[in-house]
Amino acid sequence: MTFSTRRHLLACATALAISPLAFAQGDYPSKPITFVVPFAAGSATDQLARALGQAVTEQTRQPVIVENKAGASGMIAAQAVAKAPADGYTVLITTNTTHAANIHLYRKLSYDPVKDFTPITGLGKGGQVLVVPANAPHQSVGDLLAYAKANPGKLSFGSGSSSSRVAGEMLKQLAHVDILHVPYKSNPLAITDLLGGQINLMITDVSTGVPQIKAGKLRALGYSTQKRSAQLPDVPTIAEAGVKGYDMGYWFAAYAPANVPAAVSAKLNQLLGQAVGSAAAKSFFEMSGSEPWTTSQAELAQFQAAETTKWGQVIKAAGITPE
Repeated sequence: MTFSTRRHLLACATALAISPLAFAQGDYPSKPITFVVPFAAGSATDQLARALGQAVTEQTRQPVIVENKAGASGMIAAQAVAKAPADGYTVLITTNTTHAANIHLYRKLSYDPVKDFTPITGLGKGGQVLVVPANAPHQSVGDLLAYAKANPGKLSFGSGSSSSRVAGEMLKQLAHVDILHVPYKSNPLAITDLLGGQINLMITDVSTGVPQIKAGKLRALGYSTQKRSAQLPDVPTIAEAGVKGYDMGYWFAAYAPANVPAAVSAKLNQLLGQAVGSAAAKSFFEMSGSEPWTTSQAELAQFQAAETTKWGQVIKAAGITPE
Protein backbone atom coordinates (compact mmCIF):
# COMPACT_ATOMS: atom_id res chain seq x y z
CA MET A 1 0.00 0.00 0.00
CA THR A 2 1.44 3.31 -1.04
CA PHE A 3 1.75 6.32 1.23
CA SER A 4 -0.82 8.24 -0.81
CA THR A 5 -3.27 5.34 -0.54
CA ARG A 6 -2.81 5.14 3.23
CA ARG A 7 -3.32 8.90 3.47
CA HIS A 8 -6.52 8.67 1.43
CA LEU A 9 -7.89 5.85 3.61
CA LEU A 10 -7.01 7.80 6.74
CA ALA A 11 -8.82 10.84 5.39
CA CYS A 12 -11.87 8.72 4.60
CA ALA A 13 -11.85 7.14 8.04
CA THR A 14 -11.58 10.55 9.67
CA ALA A 15 -14.47 11.86 7.58
CA LEU A 16 -16.59 8.86 8.57
CA ALA A 17 -15.69 9.38 12.22
CA ILE A 18 -16.74 13.01 12.28
CA SER A 19 -19.68 12.82 9.92
CA PRO A 20 -22.27 11.83 12.58
CA LEU A 21 -21.34 14.92 14.63
CA ALA A 22 -21.38 17.13 11.56
CA PHE A 23 -24.73 15.69 10.54
CA ALA A 24 -26.12 16.11 14.06
CA GLN A 25 -25.14 19.76 14.12
CA GLY A 26 -26.42 20.44 10.62
CA ASP A 27 -29.67 18.63 11.35
CA TYR A 28 -30.22 20.36 14.71
CA PRO A 29 -32.75 20.09 16.21
CA SER A 30 -33.69 16.51 15.43
CA LYS A 31 -35.50 15.79 18.71
CA PRO A 32 -37.41 17.71 21.43
CA ILE A 33 -35.68 20.61 23.19
CA THR A 34 -36.13 21.27 26.90
CA PHE A 35 -36.37 24.83 28.19
CA VAL A 36 -35.52 24.84 31.89
CA VAL A 37 -37.06 27.71 33.88
CA PRO A 38 -35.68 28.65 37.34
CA PHE A 39 -39.06 29.84 38.61
CA ALA A 40 -42.55 28.45 39.13
CA ALA A 41 -45.26 28.05 36.51
CA GLY A 42 -47.04 31.35 36.01
CA SER A 43 -43.97 33.49 36.61
CA ALA A 44 -42.88 35.95 33.93
CA THR A 45 -39.92 33.78 32.94
CA ASP A 46 -42.19 30.76 32.62
CA GLN A 47 -44.66 32.65 30.44
CA LEU A 48 -41.88 33.88 28.17
CA ALA A 49 -40.36 30.40 27.91
CA ARG A 50 -43.70 28.95 26.83
CA ALA A 51 -44.22 31.68 24.24
CA LEU A 52 -40.73 31.12 22.85
CA GLY A 53 -41.19 27.36 22.93
CA GLN A 54 -44.34 27.65 20.84
CA ALA A 55 -42.49 29.75 18.26
CA VAL A 56 -39.47 27.42 18.14
CA THR A 57 -41.78 24.44 17.63
CA GLU A 58 -43.44 26.23 14.74
CA GLN A 59 -40.03 26.85 13.18
CA THR A 60 -38.51 23.41 13.69
CA ARG A 61 -41.50 21.04 13.98
CA GLN A 62 -39.84 19.72 17.13
CA PRO A 63 -41.61 19.86 20.51
CA VAL A 64 -40.25 22.19 23.17
CA ILE A 65 -40.74 20.99 26.73
CA VAL A 66 -40.83 23.64 29.46
CA GLU A 67 -39.52 22.28 32.74
CA ASN A 68 -39.92 24.37 35.90
CA LYS A 69 -37.21 23.87 38.52
CA ALA A 70 -38.05 26.56 41.07
CA GLY A 71 -36.19 27.16 44.30
CA ALA A 72 -32.92 28.39 45.78
CA SER A 73 -33.13 31.65 43.83
CA GLY A 74 -32.77 29.82 40.53
CA MET A 75 -29.73 27.78 41.57
CA ILE A 76 -31.49 24.41 41.21
CA ALA A 77 -32.32 25.06 37.57
CA ALA A 78 -28.97 26.64 36.74
CA GLN A 79 -27.07 23.71 38.21
CA ALA A 80 -29.24 21.23 36.31
CA VAL A 81 -28.54 22.92 32.99
CA ALA A 82 -24.83 23.32 33.76
CA LYS A 83 -24.61 19.54 34.21
CA ALA A 84 -26.76 18.67 31.18
CA PRO A 85 -25.21 17.25 27.98
CA ALA A 86 -23.64 19.96 25.83
CA ASP A 87 -25.74 19.11 22.78
CA GLY A 88 -28.12 22.07 22.59
CA TYR A 89 -31.19 20.14 23.71
CA THR A 90 -31.24 21.68 27.21
CA VAL A 91 -31.56 25.48 27.39
CA LEU A 92 -31.86 27.71 30.46
CA ILE A 93 -34.43 30.49 30.01
CA THR A 94 -33.45 32.72 32.88
CA THR A 95 -32.90 36.22 34.22
CA ASN A 96 -30.29 38.39 35.89
CA THR A 97 -31.13 36.46 39.07
CA THR A 98 -29.01 33.44 38.13
CA HIS A 99 -26.47 35.16 35.91
CA ALA A 100 -25.69 38.53 37.52
CA ALA A 101 -27.11 38.75 41.05
CA ASN A 102 -26.71 35.37 42.76
CA ILE A 103 -22.93 35.50 42.72
CA HIS A 104 -23.19 38.52 45.04
CA LEU A 105 -26.03 37.14 47.18
CA TYR A 106 -24.59 33.73 48.09
CA ARG A 107 -21.22 32.76 49.49
CA LYS A 108 -21.23 29.52 47.51
CA LEU A 109 -22.97 28.80 44.21
CA SER A 110 -23.62 25.32 42.85
CA TYR A 111 -22.69 26.60 39.39
CA ASP A 112 -20.41 29.16 37.76
CA PRO A 113 -22.53 31.69 35.82
CA VAL A 114 -19.73 32.19 33.28
CA LYS A 115 -17.65 29.01 33.01
CA ASP A 116 -20.59 26.57 33.10
CA PHE A 117 -22.63 28.13 30.28
CA THR A 118 -22.67 29.07 26.62
CA PRO A 119 -24.39 32.46 26.18
CA ILE A 120 -27.07 32.22 23.47
CA THR A 121 -29.04 35.49 23.28
CA GLY A 122 -30.78 38.19 25.26
CA LEU A 123 -34.56 37.82 25.19
CA GLY A 124 -36.19 40.81 26.86
CA LYS A 125 -36.01 43.60 29.44
CA GLY A 126 -38.61 44.96 31.83
CA GLY A 127 -39.51 46.59 35.13
CA GLN A 128 -41.40 45.68 38.29
CA VAL A 129 -44.37 47.05 40.19
CA LEU A 130 -44.70 47.83 43.89
CA VAL A 131 -47.97 46.31 45.12
CA VAL A 132 -49.95 46.07 48.34
CA PRO A 133 -53.27 44.31 49.07
CA ALA A 134 -56.30 46.22 47.80
CA ASN A 135 -57.58 46.56 51.37
CA ALA A 136 -54.31 48.03 52.68
CA PRO A 137 -54.54 51.59 54.01
CA HIS A 138 -51.63 52.77 51.85
CA GLN A 139 -52.83 54.71 48.79
CA SER A 140 -49.41 55.80 47.54
CA VAL A 141 -45.70 55.18 47.89
CA GLY A 142 -45.60 58.20 50.19
CA ASP A 143 -48.28 56.72 52.46
CA LEU A 144 -46.46 53.39 52.61
CA LEU A 145 -43.09 54.93 53.45
CA ALA A 146 -44.57 57.27 56.03
CA TYR A 147 -46.07 54.27 57.82
CA ALA A 148 -42.81 52.33 57.52
CA LYS A 149 -40.84 55.22 59.07
CA ALA A 150 -43.33 55.56 61.92
CA ASN A 151 -43.41 51.78 62.51
CA PRO A 152 -39.90 50.40 61.88
CA GLY A 153 -39.79 46.64 61.37
CA LYS A 154 -43.58 46.19 61.35
CA LEU A 155 -43.97 45.89 57.57
CA SER A 156 -42.67 42.92 55.56
CA PHE A 157 -41.97 42.47 51.89
CA GLY A 158 -41.79 39.20 49.98
CA SER A 159 -39.61 38.28 47.04
CA GLY A 160 -39.36 35.22 44.82
CA SER A 161 -36.36 36.28 42.74
CA SER A 162 -33.19 38.27 43.15
CA SER A 163 -34.69 41.06 41.04
CA SER A 164 -37.63 41.30 43.40
CA ARG A 165 -35.46 41.14 46.50
CA VAL A 166 -32.89 43.70 45.40
CA ALA A 167 -35.71 46.01 44.31
CA GLY A 168 -37.13 45.83 47.82
CA GLU A 169 -33.74 46.29 49.45
CA MET A 170 -33.05 49.31 47.25
CA LEU A 171 -36.35 50.83 48.36
CA LYS A 172 -35.34 50.34 51.99
CA GLN A 173 -31.94 51.86 51.38
CA LEU A 174 -32.99 54.94 49.42
CA ALA A 175 -36.09 55.65 51.54
CA HIS A 176 -34.28 54.93 54.83
CA VAL A 177 -36.93 52.55 56.16
CA ASP A 178 -36.79 49.25 58.06
CA ILE A 179 -38.93 46.58 56.34
CA LEU A 180 -38.53 42.84 56.98
CA HIS A 181 -37.61 40.64 54.00
CA VAL A 182 -39.42 37.30 53.55
CA PRO A 183 -37.97 34.99 50.84
CA TYR A 184 -40.07 32.76 48.55
CA LYS A 185 -39.26 30.21 45.84
CA SER A 186 -41.03 32.34 43.21
CA ASN A 187 -42.99 35.57 42.87
CA PRO A 188 -46.38 33.85 42.37
CA LEU A 189 -45.93 32.13 45.75
CA ALA A 190 -45.15 35.48 47.37
CA ILE A 191 -48.25 36.99 45.72
CA THR A 192 -50.36 34.25 47.30
CA ASP A 193 -49.14 35.20 50.77
CA LEU A 194 -49.53 38.89 49.98
CA LEU A 195 -53.17 38.29 49.09
CA GLY A 196 -53.55 36.24 52.27
CA GLY A 197 -52.11 38.96 54.47
CA GLN A 198 -48.98 37.07 55.55
CA ILE A 199 -46.78 39.86 54.09
CA ASN A 200 -47.53 43.53 53.49
CA LEU A 201 -45.97 44.41 50.13
CA MET A 202 -43.72 43.27 47.33
CA ILE A 203 -42.09 44.53 44.16
CA THR A 204 -42.92 41.97 41.48
CA ASP A 205 -42.69 41.52 37.73
CA VAL A 206 -45.62 43.07 35.88
CA SER A 207 -46.89 39.82 34.35
CA THR A 208 -47.29 38.32 37.84
CA GLY A 209 -48.78 41.44 39.41
CA VAL A 210 -51.04 42.91 36.72
CA PRO A 211 -53.70 40.14 36.71
CA GLN A 212 -54.20 40.65 40.45
CA ILE A 213 -54.19 44.42 40.01
CA LYS A 214 -56.82 44.27 37.27
CA ALA A 215 -58.88 41.84 39.36
CA GLY A 216 -58.96 44.43 42.14
CA LYS A 217 -57.06 42.23 44.57
CA LEU A 218 -53.85 44.25 44.63
CA ARG A 219 -53.14 47.98 44.47
CA ALA A 220 -50.22 49.23 42.38
CA LEU A 221 -48.29 52.06 44.04
CA GLY A 222 -45.18 52.52 41.89
CA TYR A 223 -43.15 51.24 38.96
CA SER A 224 -39.49 50.33 39.37
CA THR A 225 -37.77 51.84 36.32
CA GLN A 226 -37.38 55.48 35.28
CA LYS A 227 -40.07 55.11 32.62
CA ARG A 228 -43.71 54.27 33.38
CA SER A 229 -45.12 50.93 32.28
CA ALA A 230 -47.32 50.86 29.17
CA GLN A 231 -49.44 48.32 31.08
CA LEU A 232 -49.88 50.70 34.02
CA PRO A 233 -49.68 54.20 32.56
CA ASP A 234 -51.41 55.80 35.56
CA VAL A 235 -48.98 54.32 38.06
CA PRO A 236 -46.08 56.69 38.81
CA THR A 237 -42.52 55.47 38.90
CA ILE A 238 -41.13 54.98 42.39
CA ALA A 239 -38.70 57.81 41.64
CA GLU A 240 -41.60 60.08 40.62
CA ALA A 241 -43.32 59.16 43.86
CA GLY A 242 -40.47 60.67 45.84
CA VAL A 243 -37.71 58.05 46.10
CA LYS A 244 -35.02 59.89 44.16
CA GLY A 245 -32.61 57.77 42.15
CA TYR A 246 -34.74 54.65 42.28
CA ASP A 247 -34.30 52.52 39.13
CA MET A 248 -34.31 48.73 39.12
CA GLY A 249 -35.21 46.67 36.04
CA TYR A 250 -34.57 43.08 35.01
CA TRP A 251 -33.69 41.05 31.92
CA PHE A 252 -34.30 37.66 30.38
CA ALA A 253 -31.68 35.63 28.48
CA ALA A 254 -30.99 32.13 27.19
CA TYR A 255 -27.98 29.96 28.03
CA ALA A 256 -26.91 26.44 27.10
CA PRO A 257 -24.36 24.28 28.91
CA ALA A 258 -20.69 25.08 28.35
CA ASN A 259 -18.97 23.65 25.29
CA VAL A 260 -22.05 23.35 23.09
CA PRO A 261 -20.77 23.04 19.48
CA ALA A 262 -20.54 26.43 17.81
CA ALA A 263 -22.87 25.40 14.98
CA VAL A 264 -25.55 24.36 17.48
CA SER A 265 -25.28 27.48 19.64
CA ALA A 266 -25.43 29.63 16.52
CA LYS A 267 -28.58 27.79 15.42
CA LEU A 268 -30.11 28.33 18.87
CA ASN A 269 -29.27 32.02 18.65
CA GLN A 270 -31.05 32.18 15.29
CA LEU A 271 -34.10 30.19 16.44
CA LEU A 272 -34.58 32.18 19.65
CA GLY A 273 -33.93 35.49 17.92
CA GLN A 274 -36.74 34.72 15.50
CA ALA A 275 -38.94 33.44 18.34
CA VAL A 276 -38.60 36.75 20.20
CA GLY A 277 -40.27 38.41 17.21
CA SER A 278 -43.12 35.89 17.04
CA ALA A 279 -46.78 36.67 17.68
CA ALA A 280 -46.74 34.59 20.87
CA ALA A 281 -43.73 36.47 22.25
CA LYS A 282 -45.17 39.83 21.20
CA SER A 283 -48.31 39.01 23.20
CA PHE A 284 -46.15 38.25 26.25
CA PHE A 285 -44.17 41.48 25.96
CA GLU A 286 -47.34 43.55 25.62
CA MET A 287 -48.98 41.79 28.55
CA SER A 288 -45.92 41.99 30.80
CA GLY A 289 -44.95 45.54 29.97
CA SER A 290 -41.47 44.35 29.00
CA GLU A 291 -39.64 44.81 25.70
CA PRO A 292 -38.01 42.38 23.26
CA TRP A 293 -34.22 42.38 23.31
CA THR A 294 -31.94 40.14 21.28
CA THR A 295 -28.16 39.96 21.08
CA SER A 296 -25.33 38.04 19.50
CA GLN A 297 -23.67 35.48 21.74
CA ALA A 298 -20.67 37.75 22.28
CA GLU A 299 -22.89 40.73 23.09
CA LEU A 300 -24.73 38.72 25.75
CA ALA A 301 -21.44 37.70 27.35
CA GLN A 302 -20.29 41.33 27.46
CA PHE A 303 -23.66 42.54 28.79
CA GLN A 304 -23.67 39.86 31.49
CA ALA A 305 -20.22 40.93 32.65
CA ALA A 306 -21.31 44.58 32.92
CA GLU A 307 -24.54 43.63 34.71
CA THR A 308 -22.69 41.42 37.17
CA THR A 309 -20.60 44.43 38.18
CA LYS A 310 -23.69 46.68 38.39
CA TRP A 311 -25.71 44.26 40.51
CA GLY A 312 -22.75 43.74 42.80
CA GLN A 313 -22.57 47.48 43.42
CA VAL A 314 -26.32 47.72 44.10
CA ILE A 315 -26.31 44.72 46.45
CA LYS A 316 -23.31 46.03 48.37
CA ALA A 317 -24.85 49.49 48.66
CA ALA A 318 -28.08 47.94 49.90
CA GLY A 319 -26.12 46.31 52.72
CA ILE A 320 -27.10 42.76 51.76
CA THR A 321 -24.78 40.19 53.31
CA PRO A 322 -24.20 37.06 51.20
CA GLU A 323 -25.99 34.05 52.64
